[in-house]
Amino acid sequence: MADTSISLDEAVELARTGDVWVFRGRSMPDRAIQFTTNSPVNHVGMSVVLEDLPPLMWHAELGRSLPDLWSGTRQRGVQLHDLRDAVCVWANRYGQRAWLRQLEPPAGREMEDAVLRTVARLDGTPFPSSARLAWRWVYGRVPAVRLPGRPDPRPGRAAGGPFPGRAGGGLFSGRAGGGLFSGRAVGGLLPGRAVGGPRRAEGAVDPSARPPAQVRDSALETAYCAEVVAVTYEEMGLLPAGRRPNWYDPGRFWSGDDLALTGGARLGAEIAVRIPPR
Repeated sequence: MADTSISLDEAVELARTGDVWVFRGRSMPDRAIQFTTNSPVNHVGMSVVLEDLPPLMWHAELGRSLPDLWSGTRQRGVQLHDLRDAVCVWANRYGQRAWLRQLEPPAGREMEDAVLRTVARLDGTPFPSSARLAWRWVYGRVPAVRLPGRPDPRPGRAAGGPFPGRAGGGLFSGRAGGGLFSGRAVGGLLPGRAVGGPRRAEGAVDPSARPPAQVRDSALETAYCAEVVAVTYEEMGLLPAGRRPNWYDPGRFWSGDDLALTGGARLGAEIAVRIPPR
């Protein structure tokens, strides 16, 4: 891990959409994840920084220490939090060290729109139990086998993800809900922004070559942190299609692993983040 360090306030100021936050703890569950994935980290989240909104953290966790700023409730599972508050919870309550990895080049407007679509679909998806988490990680490394003439055993989820038609009652109150926001203007705090279907950035994976989002989400009746970041990166055109979401674990997002991003994108080295005392 890199020796460079900055304060939390500096890290929040630097954060951009698509930047990755990795965490390392010392508890038994943390050590188990590190041992299983052969990496020094056990949790990963992603920055979401949009116009004049406060910097946010998009991730999945078992706790409900903070309000989810998409739904306006406290919930377990996939959540959108205030970035600074989320890092403080992981550092002070869960005893984790934190590092920031910046996405280069920075995400553009199309990628930010893809992030919003993914938040609308996945927010509130439950976090798996410990046993299911371990099984999903193992299963993600087993090649998919589909017998000739048999239907795909992972049917698509109804449009709109786990909360179809949801408008979002928290920070995004007043914004039009409903799945991918296809062809709709986003109101609320981002007036006039149109979030339509996926658009391809130069060098990125052609979204038409990927299965529909609802089909991919059918494997995410529950989701852990690395799956959430991986699915969001795929929607942004930063990861190639073809892998199950549960192929990814937190260790895939640290610099010791070769995470091949598309279109010339890359993640910088870890920058250690100094957390202020409580």
